[in-house]
This record gives sequence, structure tokens and C-alpha cells, in this order.
Amino acid sequence: MTTLHLRGAAAERRTSRPPSPRRRRSWTGWGFIGPFVAVFALVFLAPLAYSVYLSLFRDQLIGGTTFVGLDNYQQALQDSQFWASLGRVSLFLAVQVPIMLGIALLVALALDSGRLYGKDFFRISVFLPYAVPAVVASLMWGFMYGTRFGLVGDINDALGVSLPDPLSPDLVLASIGNIVTWEFTGYNMLIFYSALRVIPHSLYEAAEIDGAGQLRVITAIKLPAIRGALVIATIFSIIGSFQLFNEPSILQNLARNSITTDFTPNLYTYSLSFAGRQQNYSATVAIVMGLITMVIAYAVQLRGMRKGA
Repeated sequence: MTTLHLRGAAAERRTSRPPSPRRRRSWTGWGFIGPFVAVFALVFLAPLAYSVYLSLFRDQLIGGTTFVGLDNYQQALQDSQFWASLGRVSLFLAVQVPIMLGIALLVALALDSGRLYGKDFFRISVFLPYAVPAVVASLMWGFMYGTRFGLVGDINDALGVSLPDPLSPDLVLASIGNIVTWEFTGYNMLIFYSALRVIPHSLYEAAEIDGAGQLRVITAIKLPAIRGALVIATIFSIIGSFQLFNEPSILQNLARNSITTDFTPNLYTYSLSFAGRQQNYSATVAIVMGLITMVIAYAVQLRGMRKGA
């Protein structure tokens, strides 16, 4: 009886043993990331899943909302308006992004050189346009572009000349590119400048001992060291170009003949959803555009990582 009693007590102690520290640590980690996971699922995964759900249906005149499977995606791939808007933002990306990043890189290098007088004031001045909301910046530049009421019109009247209309169909995309460049050059400059500031000074000292000039220091030390920042800024700029919406949407009231409802993919989806009452097809176009953006951004990331290897 004594032996059985001891065995039973030992078994009771084993069953009532507190959870292991390993198990407690796992639950502690979930407690920290739980709020983020909940918010991420609520504001990102749930809308994404609902958009995919909407894209599988179509609101028809007869029969109401019916399940159509992938028919909306087939229609999007054959939609000339969508492909025209995609080509327009692709051209915008190919021209505007290199110019913007090039200017930002030159400014960052000038600030990092230590030879720029009043660099603190210059840095704040370049970054300040990023603090201006896109709507305000678009309105400000839109009124300056006006040939009847803006800066261009005042110059024409004062000098008796006829400057090209920045809001004409041939120039409106370049005008939007100028606005976006003005807005985001300072943001990208700050990314590059922050990366330049963490380069070890020992590399500069070694280059000085070897007799390397400033151009050689830039090409052999600075640019390779900030390659990661260049890749990140390029990816952000690609995504921003494909998401172009605020600037053409605001300028549309000032240039109705130049900016149509399908000027950019985002403007096209907005027009389909709110003006055309085609929420299902609008969700389809948005998903297709998101996939294209993701593939291109991922390809740029892979290429940047391969170069850095």
C-alpha cells in the first residue's frame, strides 16, 4: 500500500507540474505580435480577400449579381483602356523615376561632401516639399500651369510670348512628373543621405592615403555602400508610379481635355467603381494592377540583391 501511495503521489506531481519555460516563451511572443497580427488582418488581409471575392462576381441587368469565375480577369486582360493607362504610367516611371532619383542622389552627395555652405538649411529646404500634402501641391502647381489665370499666363502677358500649355495633352504627363519630382526628391534624398552617413570613415582615410579623388571615392566607396538604399528607393518609386492618382485626379478639373477617366490605372478603377457602378470589375482591375506592380518590384529587388552579392 505504501508503494502504491508513493507512485500515485509522484504521478500527481507530474500531472500538476507548471508549464515549461519554452511553452511560456512561445505564448509571450504571440502576446507581443498579436495586436499587430489582428490589425494587419483587419486592414490588409480582409480588404484584399473581399476584393478577390468581388472580382469573381458580376452585376448583370438580368439576374442581378452572379458568379462569373475568372471572366472579369479575362475582360481586364483584353481591356484596351486599362492597357493604355498602364502604358502611360510605365512611360511616366521610365522617365520620371530616374530623373527624381538622380537629383536626390546628387543632393545627398553634395550634403555628404561637407563642402556645401549652409547644408542644414539646404537639407531642410529640399525636404520641405515632402511635407506638403499631394492635394495641396497639385492645386498649387496646377494654378501655376494655367495659361489664362496662372504663372504661365502672366508670363505670356508680361513678355508678349506664347509659352506651351503645360496642361495640354502632349505635356500634361511631363507636368505631373514635375510635381511628383518636386514632392519626393527630398524624401529620397533623406534615404540616400542617411545611408551615406553610416559609411565607415576608415574607408575614406584609406582612399585618401591611396590618392583617390572625389569622383573615385564616389564610384568606388559611396555608391556601392548605399546600393541597398538605392534599391529600396527604386522599389518605393516604382510602386508610387503605378499608384499614381492624386495628381491627375486634382488636375483633371483644370485639364479635362488632357486627363481622361482612364489616364492612370488607379484613376480608371476609381471611375469604374464610383462613376460607372462597376465595383466587381473595378476590383478585378485593381487586383491585376497589384499583381503587375508586385512582380516588377520583386524583379527589381532580385536584381539589386544579385548585384550586391
